[in-house]
Amino acid sequence: MLWVLLLLVAWCAAIVSCTRLCLAAVAAAEPMDPDPAAEGKDLSLYEAAFLSGGPRRVGDLVLVAMCRERRLLLAHTGWVTVVDPDGRDELERSVITAIGPEGQSPVRPVRTALATAVPVRALGERLVAAGLAVPASARTNVAVAVRQVRAACALVLMTAAAALLLVPPAAGRGPVAAWFALPLLLTASSLLIARLEAHPYSRWASPAGQRLLGRIDVPPRRTAGRRPGAGAGDGGDGDDGDLLTALAVHGTAALPDPALRAALKAHWGH
Repeated sequence: MLWVLLLLVAWCAAIVSCTRLCLAAVAAAEPMDPDPAAEGKDLSLYEAAFLSGGPRRVGDLVLVAMCRERRLLLAHTGWVTVVDPDGRDELERSVITAIGPEGQSPVRPVRTALATAVPVRALGERLVAAGLAVPASARTNVAVAVRQVRAACALVLMTAAAALLLVPPAAGRGPVAAWFALPLLLTASSLLIARLEAHPYSRWASPAGQRLLGRIDVPPRRTAGRRPGAGAGDGGDGDDGDLLTALAVHGTAALPDPALRAALKAHWGH
């Protein structure tokens, strides 16, 4: 009855991983107490970008804003070149530092460096403290728990296959398959529920942050960017403000210029 031991292994993996996922999802769903002052203010474009797409979205916003003002050159081949080495705020200075002393670099490592830059981390911490962003620990715990359930699901399938090989056909494999179907159903249904229910809690914005994002009026695609430090709900500087607002909320897909999209999505660096 070696297959019974395999069944116990499958059940243990399924129960432990699904329990961890439930606990992580419950912890992530705990209501946050937003700062009343934060809920009543307009988001800056940097804040809107972080709440919509996290640190990488902030980096893209800074790169495109500087490019629109001709202080950076973004080539469709995936290279960025400094034109004006004087950044106007901490994030712009972080961009120039990430590009390096030669004034030119592939875009990809610059985006990676910006995602972990001190000003971006400080922006995220301020939004978390204001109750507008989901803490990194909550997103990480749910993601790790989902990976553990996936691993448990794969383990159930492997132990089931091994158990069926151990049982002679004459003894009947149907009951054995039925026993393994139960932990498989548990893990598969947990993954489905996590996709439908826990997925929103892996977003960057908390419910309060999502409400503020919902108040931003994103105009139709234009060809131009407002200063990122300005409020996302302000009129800004015409088409430039429209483009950067769309980028902050919807990402690079909102850029009408294919060369800009190509520059930010380029995967080669040499």
